[in-house]
Amino acid sequence: MTLQRLLGIDLPIIQAPMAGVQVSPLALAVTGAGGLGSLPCATLSVDGMRAELAAMVAQTDKPFNVNFFCHAPPEPSPDREEIWRAALAPYYEEYGLDIDSIPAGPGRAPFTADVADALEEFKPAVISFHFGLPPAALLARVKAWGSKILSSATTIDEARWLEAHGVDAIIAQGFEAGGHRGMFLSDDLSEQVGTFALLPQLVREMKVPVIAAGGIADARGVASAMALGAAGVQVGTAYLLCPEATTSAVHRAALKDQTARYTALTNLFTGRPARGIVNRLMRDLGPISALAPPFPLATSALGPLRAKAESLGSSDFSPLWCGQNASGCKEIPAAELTYELAADL
Repeated sequence: MTLQRLLGIDLPIIQAPMAGVQVSPLALAVTGAGGLGSLPCATLSVDGMRAELAAMVAQTDKPFNVNFFCHAPPEPSPDREEIWRAALAPYYEEYGLDIDSIPAGPGRAPFTADVADALEEFKPAVISFHFGLPPAALLARVKAWGSKILSSATTIDEARWLEAHGVDAIIAQGFEAGGHRGMFLSDDLSEQVGTFALLPQLVREMKVPVIAAGGIADARGVASAMALGAAGVQVGTAYLLCPEATTSAVHRAALKDQTARYTALTNLFTGRPARGIVNRLMRDLGPISALAPPFPLATSALGPLRAKAESLGSSDFSPLWCGQNASGCKEIPAAELTYELAADL
């Protein structure tokens, strides 16, 4: 079965869900062009999610994807938090900020029964998960709505696990991809491989469709992935400069600068490895640091620093999520970019 038939779309192009840099307008634009627009919900409250879903269904009757994280929230550790705040204290002093004013809050929420309760009203055509899958009872609940289930695999073992647990398609997330790694069976970064190494291995073994993600930024990249057996592609970074994205001014500036060529996996901004453009914080502390508390507890302490720096035009403390190939970023409408990505199919 083709991806288009499975998901009810016209083009095998999925806009990657990108929490923090987009909400419904970008998803609607891609959906309107015949691709699969995605609504990231990991940073939304239940009421916020409901409002964005209402905006989606009010403006389209086409299928779209709703994305959630599936992490297990860690137990907060006062000792770890104290270590993290001590590492950030010099920056707080530099900006004249009160480190004791750091707000509490995890920054990212997993998929729960409360979220499912709110989501049931909408019964989206496609639901995707990052960091594995939710508990079996919750997964069975959303599948009972008729929703198609996607999830990311960064290794062949993760793909096998996802297929065994009933996903309808697997997103092969290569090492090049921007944002959070979807890894969930291991935290060993040495196991992570590139898109065009991972993709053919999964295509050869999986019975469900495989979607390529990571480093795909133009029509030639899309066609190459399809030639290797991908049923479709998921593209994120290329959409970051589209007017429908909520990408910040400092993030947009970094994407248009040569600095976008230099990305690294970092756990500093959330506590979990994610690829972004290298900035001051990553250079000072090292992109991967034991100082950062576990995901998603690193987020809160950086909030005031990020806000202050961005108000001064600086991206020193901002998570500049970006894949290894930003060459496809264009300041054009997302629908136009979607058509361009599919031009060689």
